[in-house]
Amino acid sequence: MVEPITRVRIELRHIKPKIWRRVDVPLSSSLMSLHEIIQAAMGWRGSHLFEFTVGDEAYGVPNNQGGFDAWEILDASKIQLQEIIDWGIRRFTYTYDFGDDWQHVISLGKPRIGQADIDYPAFAGGARRCPPEDVGGVVGFEEFLEATRDPTHEAHEELMDWHETWHLRDFDPDDISEDFIRLQLARIAKSRR
Repeated sequence: MVEPITRVRIELRHIKPKIWRRVDVPLSSSLMSLHEIIQAAMGWRGSHLFEFTVGDEAYGVPNNQGGFDAWEILDASKIQLQEIIDWGIRRFTYTYDFGDDWQHVISLGKPRIGQADIDYPAFAGGARRCPPEDVGGVVGFEEFLEATRDPTHEAHEELMDWHETWHLRDFDPDDISEDFIRLQLARIAKSRR
């Protein structure tokens, strides 16, 4: 199906060397759909809360319960990328897992017409594997990498056990698992048809 798309760049903040992805995404996608696309492209499992900050507004899953812990968050399923571009906004943030606080910069490219023979979203590039979930944020990820590479590190044994529990035996920070990303994005594209 021919439709307008934008190239979305997703960059995980505060980690060097950079971890990033590029994905071609339909402009009709809601921020909720973009959340699913980011999860697939980055290799997250989607088991934590998230929030997009677009301009002065926060979008995610609204808390309709009220009370002291309620904050003003708009429904991410009610706004499309086309609207954000129409507002003149090309960069915004996405935070995933408020405990680990994974902050991403989302950049929207120039809109264009997609190709008829490609199902979107479609992977367009990237670098480095995303940190494992629940690793403890940026500091925890750095310790994880250091400890799993060094058998003499005091946390090596503990983190290797945790590593095995999450089936991360072969975690290579330089391998983004492009085949897995393409498979996950193809699953999302299929559900759009």
